[in-house]
Amino acid sequence: MKNYFTVLIFIVVVACDSTGQSPSASSTAEQPLAQTTPNLAGLWRGVLASPGGELPFGLQLTKTSDHYQAKILNGPEQVDTSAVVLNGNQIEIQFSWYDARITATVGEHGELMQGVWLKTAPNNTVSLLPFSATRGYPYRFEPQDTVQMAAQLGGVWQVEFSDDDGVTVAVGEFKQSGHKLNGTFLTPTGDYRYLAGDVLGNRLRLSAFDGAHAFLFDAHLGNGQLQGNFWSRDSYHATWVAQRNEEAYKVLPDSWEMVNVTTEDRGIDFAFEDINGQLVQLSDERFTNKAVIVNIFGTWCPNCNDEAPVLAEFYRKYHEKGLEIVGLAFEYTDDVARDKRQLGTFKKRHGIEYPLLRAGQNDKAEAAEILGFVDKIVAYPTSIFLNRNHQVVNIHSGFAGPGTGNHYLKLVHELEQQIIELIQ
Repeated sequence: MKNYFTVLIFIVVVACDSTGQSPSASSTAEQPLAQTTPNLAGLWRGVLASPGGELPFGLQLTKTSDHYQAKILNGPEQVDTSAVVLNGNQIEIQFSWYDARITATVGEHGELMQGVWLKTAPNNTVSLLPFSATRGYPYRFEPQDTVQMAAQLGGVWQVEFSDDDGVTVAVGEFKQSGHKLNGTFLTPTGDYRYLAGDVLGNRLRLSAFDGAHAFLFDAHLGNGQLQGNFWSRDSYHATWVAQRNEEAYKVLPDSWEMVNVTTEDRGIDFAFEDINGQLVQLSDERFTNKAVIVNIFGTWCPNCNDEAPVLAEFYRKYHEKGLEIVGLAFEYTDDVARDKRQLGTFKKRHGIEYPLLRAGQNDKAEAAEILGFVDKIVAYPTSIFLNRNHQVVNIHSGFAGPGTGNHYLKLVHELEQQIIELIQ
């Protein structure tokens, strides 16, 4: 254990710049390829050393005329990265919108990478997991006894996650082909993204990595019940149990009924600065006699990144018909300048034309207090729908992303129908 932490400290030091600070992932500058570096193009099997064991994912590097591009692979999902910077045998794969990056050393023959994944986390802390990658992507998890018959785990499962804060209900949806298993977990406020893995005997293994979140699930089937563990990033752990139940969706609360407005007239107000330092208020002329979506989000939040292109398209489609949208961001740090840079990156990534305002840090209780017109915030994102008189008509908590398939399509339809009703 002592040797592990010595290696970990060395990795952190290597990953810091000359001032001793973790390098910002906001830079997307691409550097010319070093001539002496082997060609890194192709598929790689990436692994994060999670507290629960190996957390694997696919990594695809593509070489252009003067730089590389990278995508992260989780089953059918291909996750974009913001830049790949190569300097000699040092490589950085950046996720600037999440203030995160992989930084690694490429082995002499170009067959191995070793380094670390770093991400800014709540309260100015840093999440860190050791990273390695080898050429080829023949499997996701290390094969074990593939002679074993794979238990049939496809279908719908009613799930309970347990941690220090209590029990949370969820629904597991899995699709199985032989030993391969894909799926996700639907929760009261969103989903656990595209999960990919396998079933060997009675053991389930699933993982997902998107630059912001690193998820690892492991469970065993016994007496018709799945029992296992869930690890997220470098610090979170929960246990979970699941039983087959085609009607499991009934355990999930209605995401339109989780938050209530607290003002008697159902009116709200806000005043925060945009990324250029300009004060934006609901009383501004641009919002007069307009239906408004007030979107409470964070640039660090994958579900918010799933929702953002949907809202951006709604804005383009319905703005001339009387719709305004404004995003109120609750970020990980108290560094206003850093947070506004992140908002700028988020805005550019998703082609957002409506204003994004920095409202505070991401603590949910504090966010509800800052806003002052809702009883609580249970999820990022939360969307508040206002009529043309700026009274709250509806509030939606969370967002089920593309990894949930038809649930995602159904939610997008519901959100659009709400907009159509408001602008009529």
